[in-house]
Amino acid sequence: MARVRPIDLSSGRILAKERTVIRNAAVVVLLNSFLTVPAQSSFPGAANQSAPPPAKPVTLNAAADVQRAYNGLKGNILKAADKMPADGYAFRPTPDIRTFARVVNHVTEAQVRICGTLNGTAADALAKVPPETADKATILAALQASFSECDKAYAALSDENLTQMLTLGPITRTRIGFAWGNVSHDNEQYATLALYLRLKGLVPPSSEK
Repeated sequence: MARVRPIDLSSGRILAKERTVIRNAAVVVLLNSFLTVPAQSSFPGAANQSAPPPAKPVTLNAAADVQRAYNGLKGNILKAADKMPADGYAFRPTPDIRTFARVVNHVTEAQVRICGTLNGTAADALAKVPPETADKATILAALQASFSECDKAYAALSDENLTQMLTLGPITRTRIGFAWGNVSHDNEQYATLALYLRLKGLVPPSSEK
């Protein structure tokens, strides 16, 4: 059973006050979107527009399901990190919560540990997480390295190994459990990155047309 050193990601967890600030900011962004988007149904002929064709049904097994979710988040997170200007990496909505750089780094540190566990990579061989004061290029390079580690981990998932038990710190769970745990964490952090982009007047990748 693969074991790695316990990790402490507590520095990246959102404090209660931070959750309140982000939630309030999200409400403002949502209200602004309602005020600025025109009501399409008020235009003549809007009701007669042809509906898009129905999507083809997709059947996914357990491995393909989590791989699909991971790949979608990977694209959004990398685009979000690239879209924020270099001087925006030091941005924080209020003085007492994380900078944009710290959120990106938190994705990196979580991914190298979780996917390193899935791959059986030795702790000293994992990509190093730079300080949040590092330049954008350095932080992006570390993020991309963490995704390279995860690319290998998700590509190796199969029906035969999904229920294999692995241990990371104090937690022992199945391989598929760790894979979905990483997706869940990435999704939470992408929501924060998207909000920071909105607060800087930028459209998050998942909202681009």
